[in-house]
Amino acid sequence: MPNAGRAQGVRERARAQMRTEILDAAREQLAEQGAGGLSLRAVAREVGLVSSAVYRYFDSRDALLTALIVDAYDALGRTVEAAEAQVPRADLLGRWRATAWAVRSWALEQPHLYALVYGSPVPGYAAPQDTIGPATRVTRLLVALLHDILDAGPPQVADVPVTGPAAEGLAPLVEFMGPDVPPDWALRGLMAWTYVFGAVSLELFGQRVGAVVPELRGEVYRWETDRVAAWLGLV
Repeated sequence: MPNAGRAQGVRERARAQMRTEILDAAREQLAEQGAGGLSLRAVAREVGLVSSAVYRYFDSRDALLTALIVDAYDALGRTVEAAEAQVPRADLLGRWRATAWAVRSWALEQPHLYALVYGSPVPGYAAPQDTIGPATRVTRLLVALLHDILDAGPPQVADVPVTGPAAEGLAPLVEFMGPDVPPDWALRGLMAWTYVFGAVSLELFGQRVGAVVPELRGEVYRWETDRVAAWLGLV
C-alpha cells in the first residue's frame, strides 16, 4: 500500500519537525531564564500547541531537559571532534591545543547550553543513563590523546608515583581509560580535563573578573593550556 507508506512518512516528518521546533523554543527559554525556569506550558505556547499536546513529544519536563542535555553534549562533542580531526595525528601538542580551544570557543558561543551541562544542577532533576555517552565525547578524545602520548614513549617529566588510597580512588578512571594507563597518567588526564572545563567555567560564569583583562582572556587561556600540556609531557 504505497499511499499508506507515504502518509506514514509525512506524519513522521511532521512529528520530527515539531520535535525540532519544541527543542528550539526550549533552548530560547534556557537562554532567557535558565534551566530552572524551563516550562512545558511556555514552550507549548511558543510553538502554537496547547500544553497537553507537548506531552505527545516529551512526557515530562525532565524528558525535555534530557533531550536538551543530550543535544548540548553532542553539539560540543561534534565541534571538538571536528577541530581535533583537522590536526595531523602525529602532532600531539596540536591536537591538545585544538581540543582545549574548541571547548572554550563553543562555550562562549553557546553559553546557555554550556551552563545547562556544566553549570549548577537543576533542582529535582537527575540525569539518566542516556546522557553518559554524549557527555564523554570530549573525554574520549582526551583519553585517545593520552594513549598516543604513552605509545610514543612516556615523556620524561618529574612526578611522584600515585600510590595507596589515591591510586585506589582512581580505579574507575583507570577502568575507563584502559588497564595499560598507570594511575600517574590517569591522574594527569584527570587534571587536564578538570583544568580545561574549570578554566572555561570560571571565565564564562564571571569568576575571573578583576583577575584577567577581558580582551586578553583568550591569550591567557592559550598560555594556561600550554602549561597543562607540560603536565602531559607535550611541551
